[in-house]
Amino acid sequence: MKVVAVDQGTTGTKSYTLSDNGQFAAVAGFEHRQIYPRPGWVEHDPEELLRHVTDAIAAAGPVDGIGIDNQGETIVAWDAATGRPIYNAIVWQDDRTNAFTARLKADGAEELTLSVAGLPLDPYFSASKLRWIIDHVPEAKELLKADRLRLGTSDSFFLARLTGTFATDVTTASRTSLMSLATLQWDEGLCALFGVPVSCLPEIRATAGPFGEHRGVPVTASLVDQQAALFGHGCAKRGDIKITFGTGAFALSVAGPERVDDSRFGILPTVAWKISQSPTCFALEGGVYNAASAVNWARDLGLFSSYEEINGFDAEPAILRDLAFVPALSGLGCPHWDRRASGMWIGLGLDTTRADMMQCLIEGVVLRTAEVIEAMSGLVSIGENISVDGGMAKNAYLLRFLADVTQKTVSVPSSKDLTALGTARMAMLGVGATSLPSLPQTELTVTPSGSYGPAARERFAEALARARGWKHGTGNDLAAADQ
Repeated sequence: MKVVAVDQGTTGTKSYTLSDNGQFAAVAGFEHRQIYPRPGWVEHDPEELLRHVTDAIAAAGPVDGIGIDNQGETIVAWDAATGRPIYNAIVWQDDRTNAFTARLKADGAEELTLSVAGLPLDPYFSASKLRWIIDHVPEAKELLKADRLRLGTSDSFFLARLTGTFATDVTTASRTSLMSLATLQWDEGLCALFGVPVSCLPEIRATAGPFGEHRGVPVTASLVDQQAALFGHGCAKRGDIKITFGTGAFALSVAGPERVDDSRFGILPTVAWKISQSPTCFALEGGVYNAASAVNWARDLGLFSSYEEINGFDAEPAILRDLAFVPALSGLGCPHWDRRASGMWIGLGLDTTRADMMQCLIEGVVLRTAEVIEAMSGLVSIGENISVDGGMAKNAYLLRFLADVTQKTVSVPSSKDLTALGTARMAMLGVGATSLPSLPQTELTVTPSGSYGPAARERFAEALARARGWKHGTGNDLAAADQ
């Protein structure tokens, strides 16, 4: 058996093949444009994304099944009759619906979204983006009247165009704020709250299973990239946790067959996966909006040139020298959910160097991630090992600081493409495989060597308090409200 996995991410699309003998190989990769119409708005060209997905599949040659992972909360709207998108894809990072979600929150609607969907009111999730399309794209209203409007996360657009199947999976639907975690179906109350007609939404299916055929080959898996990474890491037991340090830093831990959540922790219950007719596996998720995106931003500012420059630092941790960076360049996600927070360096002096600034930037990403792990531990007993992947997992200082701050062992698998690996393994299950190839071996293990975690987290909490609520309802909020 041989399958192809397409990893359709925020900055690019890659494909890999996995054979039942365990051979996992990269096939193709494409970058796509990042479109920024206004401050805080982030868009992609849906046709460009689809073209890359199609080319990535074709590059694999003959296969028995196709798996596709997606960006999660990114949405597309299109004409059912022609398949043509009526607007750019609105990306998960986009915050144009700040004013709308703030109004719903002020009206007390968050109680409903938390209890039914498990999600707070935040522009991050898909529902408010879908509503924005209806309100602000004239063609959407015309298509709605003609029963031709299709609304969905990016995966449903890909599937509709590739296979003719208008569907999504439970992991992706769980990121919209429109699906009930109890029924795993669209919830009429949530759809009414956001003003998104159920008739415009795709069918919700299991993660591994049939999604139609593309050029005679079945699409057998579809899921969110972070859940794919969780599966690729081999996380299976309650409390198993992985962190992907990509554009953002996303932690997921396995919760088991039942939803686990408590809104006071700010952690999100979500669906890990549902494999055919097997019971649903739930997870806890927490995201830090800016990780590698903050590093690349700093590089563009000229704070460093080569990644080797920031792989290690001679000085003691910057946070212990009262120098901190809050990576809230797109606001604060879990567990704060504060889009008015702003990125911030604090503690700068005339003696501060570029190396100091980069050291505390990396520490800021880790300390924000440690917040997420600590919040998760209030709901599920987190294991003693944290499995990490993503571009920033190559940074030796990040790994060392993460181990010391969390007082847990940090392991890096030998494969650096665990999102695609998880998608490929899920696709194999969808084809009908009864056993899967072995998981990658651990390439690197970092154990705690310092005990300054509590002091570092306490000092960082002071910096966070100063960064929160910095933006006061001007700029993006008012611009979005006026559109």
